[in-house]
Amino acid sequence: QVQLVESGGGSVQAGGSLRLSCAASGYIDSAFNMGWFRQAPGKEREGVAATYTGTINTLYADSVKGRFTISHDNAKNTVYLQMNSLKPEDTAMYYCAAVLLWDGGSWLDPDGYSYWGEGTQVTVSS
Repeated sequence: QVQLVESGGGSVQAGGSLRLSCAASGYIDSAFNMGWFRQAPGKEREGVAATYTGTINTLYADSVKGRFTISHDNAKNTVYLQMNSLKPEDTAMYYCAAVLLWDGGSWLDPDGYSYWGEGTQVTVSS
C-alpha cells in the first residue's frame, strides 16, 4: 500500500502562483510513476502533469505547458507541482496519484494509477 498526502492548495488571483506537494509513504522500494490530476465541478478528472521518479522525464497537458512544472525529491518521496501564471480555468480540486509498475498508456491517463490522495483545492479568481 502507498499513502499520498497533498498540500499547498489555496486561493490566488489570476497571474499568481502556488506550489503543491505530494508526500508518498508506505511500500516504496523503487522508482515509480506519479502524476497530478485535477477535477472541476461537472467535469471529468484530467491529467495535468506526470513524472517517473527514476528519471527526469515529465509529461504535461497542453493547457499547462510553460506554466506548470512537476518535480520530485526522491529523498523525501515527494512530488511537487509548481503552478505559475494561474488562470481562473485552473480552478479545481487537484489530486496526486501514483503507481508502482506502469502498465502502458499515457502517463496522463488517470486509469493508469493505483493510489490517490484526497486532493487539495486550488481556486483562482479573476
